[in-house]
Amino acid sequence: MVKLCPVLLVISLVTGLSHAEETWTERVVSDNKRTVISLQFYFHDILGGSSPTAVRVAQSPNTNNSPTSFGAITILDDPLTEGPDPNSKLIGRAQGLYGNTGKDRLSLTMAVSFVFTDGIYNGSSFNVLGRNPVTKAVREVSINGGTGLFRSACGHAVLRTYSINPTIATVGYNVTIWVDGTTLSSRNGGESTGSIPKRS
Repeated sequence: MVKLCPVLLVISLVTGLSHAEETWTERVVSDNKRTVISLQFYFHDILGGSSPTAVRVAQSPNTNNSPTSFGAITILDDPLTEGPDPNSKLIGRAQGLYGNTGKDRLSLTMAVSFVFTDGIYNGSSFNVLGRNPVTKAVREVSINGGTGLFRSACGHAVLRTYSINPTIATVGYNVTIWVDGTTLSSRNGGESTGSIPKRS
């Protein structure tokens, strides 16, 4: 049986929508060339229980003897929710993989698409590719490209672990994304979608 390292559960991201009733997103159009989108949500990495959403699919011969599970590869299809409760409103999925790439200090390398399924961002996605030093209380990951309303996105996400136990880790994401200002207007018939109330 594959050994589960509790810290492995710490891989969670966040994104947002743009309807007035949605509190996890804010959009500021600074000019006709760039739009800044702020998102706040929770990622749930479920490694155990009856319906895991993150599954280890490969490992090195020495992974089980490593304190950092070095060499393990995990495939995920994790839920993204509006609040920290896993049963709160579902807004998307985080789909991709991460590997344990820190030999002496626990660190993950992520290749994950955050795909949104609710609100104006339904069908849009952005990509996270890079290092996630999961043992740090606060860490950053980079955003590299996307689709739909996140086309040609660049930015970063600030991650904070909300809770963790042997079967599930919940991580809060504060995301800042810059996109081409024409992308949003072209998806809305050439008209602005209006302002979004700031999160409280």
